[in-house]
Amino acid sequence: MKDITAGYAMCGSFCTIADSLDALRVLASTGMNIIPIMSPVVYNTDTRFTEHTSLQKRVKEITGNDIIHTIEGAEPIGPRKLLDILIVAPCTGNTIGKLANGITDTSVTMAVKAHLRNNKPVVLAIATNDALSCSAKNIGILMNTKNIYFVPFSQDNAFSKPTSMIADFSKIPETIKHALNGEQIQPIIKI
Repeated sequence: MKDITAGYAMCGSFCTIADSLDALRVLASTGMNIIPIMSPVVYNTDTRFTEHTSLQKRVKEITGNDIIHTIEGAEPIGPRKLLDILIVAPCTGNTIGKLANGITDTSVTMAVKAHLRNNKPVVLAIATNDALSCSAKNIGILMNTKNIYFVPFSQDNAFSKPTSMIADFSKIPETIKHALNGEQIQPIIKI
């Protein structure tokens, strides 16, 4: 994947950031050029899982590139044809809803919109507590949207969080290979 330039966007499912960073390291080890993108919430928020400046530093060290974190910074992705593929990991229910309904009000949603204009793949690694409730309709819309591909996902705790689903972040590299060939990795939903 040395000749691939990928956007790697992160949204605010903070409990999955460590898994996302692991996937980012694996992708970087392939020699892929990775342009990091963060939603404003991830870029600016400290949580019990990570401190924002520490996260920014780790992402820059892994990718060797500056982080796009504004709408203005993400907009040139389309006209300049900067990416071969764009990964959103984690992709929250909020972002899923915005993408399904054409709302472009964050750096991540702008990056996706800008990238899709070039008819190239977007890979979503969902992480949302409402995947089987409020977000189910939006996930369905995106599953039927050209150039959108999903990292395989499953319920993360069916008994205490029965509507929550999370992607298998270790499957991101394999999902990318399939998406670059215009194929959805199977199975999408894991048991």
